[in-house]
Amino acid sequence: MAAQRARARLRPEHLSSRKPEEAHPDDPRNSARPRRCRAVIGVAFDGLAYGSLLFLVSLGLSVQMGLMNFVNLAHGAFAMAGGFVAVVLMSRFGVPFLATLPIAFAATALAGAILERLLYRRLYGASHLDQVLFSIGLAFMSMAAATWIFGASQQPVRLPAFLRGQLHFAGADFGVYRLFLLAVVAALTLALVALLGGTRFGAQVRAAVDDARAARGLGIDVDRVFTAAFALGSGLAGLGGALGIDVLGLDAAFPLKFMVYFLLVVVVGGAGTLAGPLAAAMILGVCDVAAKYYVPALGAFTIYAVMVALLLAFPAGLLGRRA
Repeated sequence: MAAQRARARLRPEHLSSRKPEEAHPDDPRNSARPRRCRAVIGVAFDGLAYGSLLFLVSLGLSVQMGLMNFVNLAHGAFAMAGGFVAVVLMSRFGVPFLATLPIAFAATALAGAILERLLYRRLYGASHLDQVLFSIGLAFMSMAAATWIFGASQQPVRLPAFLRGQLHFAGADFGVYRLFLLAVVAALTLALVALLGGTRFGAQVRAAVDDARAARGLGIDVDRVFTAAFALGSGLAGLGGALGIDVLGLDAAFPLKFMVYFLLVVVVGGAGTLAGPLAAAMILGVCDVAAKYYVPALGAFTIYAVMVALLLAFPAGLLGRRA
């Protein structure tokens, strides 16, 4: 049942809700080719929206693996936390949806900074196996806590009226909320490019990525940079979780359910970059949505096949950077 609900969320909206129009048999609108074209456009559009969410949540993991060389399998827990912050604010306090987004970002960024200071920093020099065991333990703890507080069922959410519905363009219907997602992720990507490429903080991050020891020798407080980068990545994950409630769904199993997808984006795209995970997220998003729509019987096989093909073609990541 859960798999059917997931396929329904990812299925192009115009294909699942639009009723066929009555027309003359000779009307060109009845031809199979336009219908197939509209179907392909819908699948591609929904795949890009889905990929944009994967990119937003995975970006922090890319920074953590590329900058800190830390394998954080609990990254999805921050996305889940951001989603629950948004749900609680909307359902219990009547906060508008858009107003919950910066709050979800700030709350998860603060939680990330605190946990980095108290827990994660102690394992920066540990082996990857220790990091995996530690972070996956945190993920299971977060799932248990979420189940205890909120229960195991999907959290209901109702988007504001102006984000619901569809826009008709070029013979196809585009969901307003998915257009909103693409616009938000595009704006955030441009802001991150400006932050990392045109500010002092960005220069310090790049220096720490290239050589942390040399960066310390130049007087850069690498520990503070790590905390800020970890908080930024956690905040982006929380924002992605809040934005993705309507598309990805939200329940206590979220960290485990999407952990593999976030890792795929980082591994295929290359850790420590923006362009690599962005390209990987869009490719994987479109392929996953297309597979779930056209060949749902194959389940997740298609996305793993695409991953294997990309890793064979680009063993060091799409941009040649691998943590």
